[in-house]
Amino acid sequence: MPPWTMIKPAGHAVFLSHGLKLPAKWKDPSGDPGAKHYGDCLKPEEKAAIPKLIPPMFMPSNPNKVHQTSCDEVGKNFKDFHDSMLDAIGFAHNMWKLKAQFKDLKIMSVSAIGAPGCLDGPELESDIKNAPMVASFSGNMAKHRDAVAKGVSKCFKDWQGMVTVPGLPWYPAFAAFPGPMAPPMPNVPTPLIACPSGQMAAMASPSTMKSEMGSALDGGLKDKDPTKQYEALHDAIATVVAAAFMIWLPSQMVMLVMGKGPIPSFAPPYVPVGPVVGGDNIPAPNLLT
Repeated sequence: MPPWTMIKPAGHAVFLSHGLKLPAKWKDPSGDPGAKHYGDCLKPEEKAAIPKLIPPMFMPSNPNKVHQTSCDEVGKNFKDFHDSMLDAIGFAHNMWKLKAQFKDLKIMSVSAIGAPGCLDGPELESDIKNAPMVASFSGNMAKHRDAVAKGVSKCFKDWQGMVTVPGLPWYPAFAAFPGPMAPPMPNVPTPLIACPSGQMAAMASPSTMKSEMGSALDGGLKDKDPTKQYEALHDAIATVVAAAFMIWLPSQMVMLVMGKGPIPSFAPPYVPVGPVVGGDNIPAPNLLT
């Protein structure tokens, strides 16, 4: 199946919607001689500038060239971080798919039953941090990277931990099998969305993911950010990830879940076929290929 579809322009729009300005607390000089000096220090062509970063991430407090240049440069840094983190999250999810597996299923006739915890897979945090596009981050960028990684990983783990298999008809051949033991057979391919989770909101709701990222961010960085630019960044990333998750969930097929089990009623020649009772599955990776 294809990787998560990260709609990055949607994140840019969410960030812009927060209405952040640079410089953050700027006020045009007023009075005499402040207003005159401020007007004289700029050449006519510098009093208005066109943004180079489209779409912009920040709006200038004053449309002059100095403020607009600041918005372009700082905004590009935020945009690059936003895009790189989305790529890293997609990378980590691809690694998770290679290792994810269903385990401890109970098979009764055609039905497969899995309690919460039946979907097993590694946490995303380490793979996000070590993704090639963000592994070299250092300083404050590394702290922001780690907060995003921890927040996304926790939400994904919460969703994964509550996934169930609600008696899906995965094994039609097990309704009447001609033998004492049904050999391992693959399940009927099924969209992953048919396996509900009690923690769906952890991944489907951007606000939950945003909150987890904020909680994981270093307190010193938050104290130095009075306009809460980090919240706009987390909101943008969370919105794109939540949308990507909801696009992926119905398109991802669950397949190659190998089920097996005994047929206790099998007693030839009088009872030549019977249903599987008390069967299970063979845990194996690559179930969500």
